[in-house]
Amino acid sequence: MSIPRPGTATRIGTAIATTLAIGGLGTAALTALPASAAAEAVQVQYRTSAGGATAYQSEPWFKVVNTASTPLSLSQVKIRYYFKADAAGTQYRFACSWARKGCGNITGTFGALAEPTATADRYLEIAFTSGAGSLAPGTDTGDMQLRFYRADWQSLTQSDDYSFDGSRTAYGAWDKVTAHIGTATVWGTAPAGNPPTDPPTDPPTDPPADGPTLFDDFDYTSHTDPAIGAHGWSVRANSGGPGVPGATWAPENVTFAMEGTNSIMNLETSTAGTGATTVHTEVLTKAMKFKNGTYAARVKFSDAPISGPDGDHVVQTFFTINDLTAPMADDYAEYDFEYLPNGGWGEPSNILYATSWETYRPDPWEAVNQHSQTRTSYAGWHDLVLTIDGGGIRYYVDGQLFGTHDARYLPERPMSINFNQWLIDLNGQTATTPRSYDEKIDYVLHVKDQVLTPAQVTAKVDAYRAAGTGFEDTVPGGQ
Repeated sequence: MSIPRPGTATRIGTAIATTLAIGGLGTAALTALPASAAAEAVQVQYRTSAGGATAYQSEPWFKVVNTASTPLSLSQVKIRYYFKADAAGTQYRFACSWARKGCGNITGTFGALAEPTATADRYLEIAFTSGAGSLAPGTDTGDMQLRFYRADWQSLTQSDDYSFDGSRTAYGAWDKVTAHIGTATVWGTAPAGNPPTDPPTDPPTDPPADGPTLFDDFDYTSHTDPAIGAHGWSVRANSGGPGVPGATWAPENVTFAMEGTNSIMNLETSTAGTGATTVHTEVLTKAMKFKNGTYAARVKFSDAPISGPDGDHVVQTFFTINDLTAPMADDYAEYDFEYLPNGGWGEPSNILYATSWETYRPDPWEAVNQHSQTRTSYAGWHDLVLTIDGGGIRYYVDGQLFGTHDARYLPERPMSINFNQWLIDLNGQTATTPRSYDEKIDYVLHVKDQVLTPAQVTAKVDAYRAAGTGFEDTVPGGQ
């Protein structure tokens, strides 16, 4: 059952906007370089996206700048971030959330220091494959949004880590990480007594992408295809919210077709300016069995109707949700991508929201949520990725980080996976001329308890298609 969506106040009042402050090049002076490295020099810039003294994961983000006068092959460069293990024997895992050079071209390994200090006995070493290419003089790698966490998913302490600085929320030169080319240290200072040549002692720990999975290519004949229900989907027919009062939800407006070599699901929403003529569409999983992990879909948003006059306050979505058991119940959860091509909820024109919900009360209205947004057109196909783990919630659009939301909004109970298209109201366009809008979906993917990068999502979907697999669901029925 779809939960009614609130009105204007969902995006204002208690909502907390999240933005990422990305700074320019730092101005700190370079450290002196050994003579052997004089021809090759780099600067390492650092910021953190998890600045608390304790956190579910550490998030050191880097840029590497070529400060030499000749090109630099990144495969020669290694960066080390030094930290204090939380306890003897604690194991850590590395992950790349996003990188301009591609997460597949970045590796992370852990090692132990030969001479432990009060603030460092371990380090994370970042290296590059040949696929990362080279840096021309004066250029940088762009964002490398990296993170590491305890293998047992317990919180970790950052405040006693040599390389950590929670106040650095914009990129700047940071000499408490080191950069190495061969055996030469070309940037930064290691904790006292530690040479640059300690080999990493742990194997690479990129998270696997082989957990229980739901994948659907939406290769069906029509909304009455028995395989839809057999694969765990429900095409909504029941009345109720969200949207225009008196509107219906029409299964027959959910259709399937081929575009190129891919099968596509289409949601059509239409109206002639009254509640009785308004038709919404929704497809959702029958089971609420999805919680932590990665969610992804390729969705085509549209700015203009396929027929009739434009201007309706239409909402095109991909989201997860569970039921509100009572007003302000703290076990409610919802995570949305919502595109409003003509505005709505007080917005005058197109806007894309990513919203994480803790709870709400419908009457009188009260909401506890956090959202990110961009006010621009998103007409066309887009790769949407949502990741949920112990450290928080992240939204990606076309491989770029769109928003990071706090751990306080993590889900307490499993959820369903939903797509719908509906009208907020009839105020944007008052004509009685019939008009209709399309939202198209190429595929959906969920990997339970695994955080995949956007590149890993693409690789996994490509592998399914290369194998001719149009559907798989190995996610257990309950979590």
